[in-house]
Amino acid sequence: MDLAALKSGMDTIWVVLTAAMILLMEGGFALLEAGFVRQKNAVSIIMKVFVDISFGALVFYFLGFAFMYGKDAAGLIGTSGFMLGGDLSHISLTISNDTYWLFQCAFVIAVISIVSGAVAERMNFHAYIIYTIVMTGLIYPIAGHWVWSAGGWLGKLGMIDFAGSAVIHALGGFSALAAAIVVGPRIGKFGKDGKANIVPPSNLPLASVGAFILWFGWFGFNSGSTLSATNGSIGHIAVTTMLSAAAGSATCILFTMLRYRKSDPPMVINGALAGLVGITAGCAFVGDGAAIFIGIVCGIAMVLATEWVESRTIDDPVGAFAVHGVSGSIGTIAVGLFAKPELTSGPAGLFYGGGWQLLGVQALGLIVVSIWGFVLTWSAFKLIKRFVPVRVSRDEELVGLDVGIHGVPAYSEEHDFIDLKQLNPTSIDAKKEQ
Repeated sequence: MDLAALKSGMDTIWVVLTAAMILLMEGGFALLEAGFVRQKNAVSIIMKVFVDISFGALVFYFLGFAFMYGKDAAGLIGTSGFMLGGDLSHISLTISNDTYWLFQCAFVIAVISIVSGAVAERMNFHAYIIYTIVMTGLIYPIAGHWVWSAGGWLGKLGMIDFAGSAVIHALGGFSALAAAIVVGPRIGKFGKDGKANIVPPSNLPLASVGAFILWFGWFGFNSGSTLSATNGSIGHIAVTTMLSAAAGSATCILFTMLRYRKSDPPMVINGALAGLVGITAGCAFVGDGAAIFIGIVCGIAMVLATEWVESRTIDDPVGAFAVHGVSGSIGTIAVGLFAKPELTSGPAGLFYGGGWQLLGVQALGLIVVSIWGFVLTWSAFKLIKRFVPVRVSRDEELVGLDVGIHGVPAYSEEHDFIDLKQLNPTSIDAKKEQ
């Protein structure tokens, strides 16, 4: 076996394994969000995650990958590669297009999962399926094409977003914000005076395990983006990822102790995630000290952003915008400040003698991608609303989406028997009884 074939084989194994790590993050999203919402809505979270994985993968196969990585048209959209066919010769990698699709498919599933948490406990399941198709087939792939594809206009300008602080997290976070605004707050979340009422999480240990799974998967998210098992930066990427996450979590422990006189567990959980989101853009291009600083800033900003969202009477049950939108924005800008010349193939960051060029490009890219996600999601929800309610009925929300929409509670030890006809008259078992 020649060296080229050996490298291709090693790279394929590496990318497939890291893609599997990223896909495992869906388990993290499921546990995190199920722990943050009330017990009566835990099943609905799991069902949305299954929609993310199943519909997301299929839509990305049929449409999304082509729009994202197909042959470029004016730097705006891809025009080949539907169902992995057609002209994809411009993708010059040591791995096959099938392998590359698998890795990118794991990314697109993560994007839609960001939005699901922001609309938890009150969004219509049918409308969510439709929006998943729009996000995975159109909104995310086009934004990704601008930055990551051969010929994308932001990529040509020199924008750096190694593993997606902007393309995945800022896009997903601002999309989540738009979705939360259109769907509206949960019943009873805000009083008549606009003051937010506390909705306690149902299971913080479960949410913590979800966060740990996400933290684990993030090493695949960031290090896997090298797309090469022999890339010498894998270790450095893993170190910066770890340091930023730890700094984000530690900062939230201390900051919430000072701000609330108690260390706030949900904030600490989200602090670790904020650090992970923030370092995603520059994990390969910034030093260890910068990674820690990014985590610290993201941790503090996440807490303040969570408070700001509630002050605007916007209901975001899991803090999707604060974690992903705000921290993704910070991480994208941080590249323009801290990128080290020996680690980039282009301009360095402002603090390393690169001037304002990279910082300006990063800011432009962030603004464009964030507006794209917000406006397209807002428009999609408004359009969907004309055909399908985007929100469940009042009765369904009060009884809980698990029973009201899916016909089964998450925790049933309180019942010896369940009358399926009452929970879900259309269920298979109920039909058999009839």
